[in-house]
Amino acid sequence: MRNYSFFGFFIALLLLSACGGDTAVDKNAKLPILGNRDVVDGDTIYHQVPDFSFTDQDGNTVNNATFQDKIYVVDFFFIHCPSICPTVTRQMLRIYEKFETVDQVKLLAHTLDVKRDTVGALKKYAEKIHVKSEKWHFVTGEEDLIYDMADDYFIAANKDPDAPGGFDHSGRLILVDKNRRVRAFCEGTDEEDVTRFFGDIQKLLDEG
Repeated sequence: MRNYSFFGFFIALLLLSACGGDTAVDKNAKLPILGNRDVVDGDTIYHQVPDFSFTDQDGNTVNNATFQDKIYVVDFFFIHCPSICPTVTRQMLRIYEKFETVDQVKLLAHTLDVKRDTVGALKKYAEKIHVKSEKWHFVTGEEDLIYDMADDYFIAANKDPDAPGGFDHSGRLILVDKNRRVRAFCEGTDEEDVTRFFGDIQKLLDEG
């Protein structure tokens, strides 16, 4: 499992400065592209979400091709979470309902509890909240790979026996564009911030 503690701290500051509640920010401006960047032969190379492959609630493979030409919202959760997950899932459900008929928007939820959150358990969970699997993928896979993905989305997620449910994780929701670049985030436990996030999603849609 990778450890980006300093990198994560730096990114958190970058995200806060880029997307914080600065009323002077031009609301019509495009969303920033977040994360490290390099210049190669005069071209700017931005951080991209790497290749991945997980299994969703229908037993189907979910990978980068699943989101080709789509934008998507990401979170990390586990079914038996006794703390923030139910709140975050309710806010993800608001996003689902807001953009349910918009084909270009999808949702992706990674379980952190791969032992208990089997494909069958994820299927029952998705059915319980009445969502379509082609729109909202709940995925499981190799534990270390899921934690590595959390790093790539700038999310804190770790096993911690002292944390509620045994996992210490952020409630952040991440918005990824069709080029696999992180463009915005919100706090999934904050209803007002998620409402603001609706606007970020629409901005990204408007980019085409």
